[in-house]
Amino acid sequence: MNYELLVLDIDGTVTNSDKEVLDRTREAVIRVQKKGVNVVLASGRPPEGVLPIARTLRLEEFGSFLLAFNGGKIIHLKTGTCVFEKRLSDAVPMRLRRDALEHGVGMAAYREGVILAGTRPDQYLRLESRISGLPIEYHGDFGKDLSRSDFTVSQCILTGKPDLLDEVEPIFFSRYCHEAQIFRSEPFYLEISPKNVDKAYGLKYLLQAIGISREKMVCCGDSYNDIRMLQYAGLGVAMKNAPASVKTVANFVTEHDNDHDGVAEVVERFF
Repeated sequence: MNYELLVLDIDGTVTNSDKEVLDRTREAVIRVQKKGVNVVLASGRPPEGVLPIARTLRLEEFGSFLLAFNGGKIIHLKTGTCVFEKRLSDAVPMRLRRDALEHGVGMAAYREGVILAGTRPDQYLRLESRISGLPIEYHGDFGKDLSRSDFTVSQCILTGKPDLLDEVEPIFFSRYCHEAQIFRSEPFYLEISPKNVDKAYGLKYLLQAIGISREKMVCCGDSYNDIRMLQYAGLGVAMKNAPASVKTVANFVTEHDNDHDGVAEVVERFF
């Protein structure tokens, strides 16, 4: 199969444990683009958190796209145009904040250019701020912020110790599964996206727009929010560092993890 599209998750896939792109991985991704292969980044991060990695990999130069918010927003990098976006219903963030306070976890909502904290920022939200490059705003009046006419929410995040999120994840799933998509992107993050929106959903829209069949798409990921994407791809690749449940759905598992250029292995093997 001559694959035409390579889709890469960021954290735990393109980046190593220090959230950096290793030289061999960067060079492999640039090389495959020079051969005419489209490369797309697909992440749970907001666009501002994806852009620095996209620039490192020179995706803008080759006219590629990024999928942010687990497929809820697609941006054409060369023009900066948003070509697709799904948002949470207005009622969800306020109820999420109430339930987060009830269960002792952190909660925040993403809006353009900022992370709006619904609870006092914890260490995990501060980490997300550093990774995404977005400042945190915490005013203590979340309802007033949400009532602003220019406020729209693409995604919310719950934060907390992994064992606490293990405990509350089923509760939030049962309360919100009818109106939102719930992902465990990291042991300490639970992401809440619009209903039915995931990376596979966003990729289906993108494939139709650029005229590539899913059979000619390779997707690489390492986490639970990558499962649907790996299942949808012509070739789904799980990183060596992925949990067993992610590896189970993949067509191929890398011999090397994200700290040892697993993505470069994929490029060299399949492209």
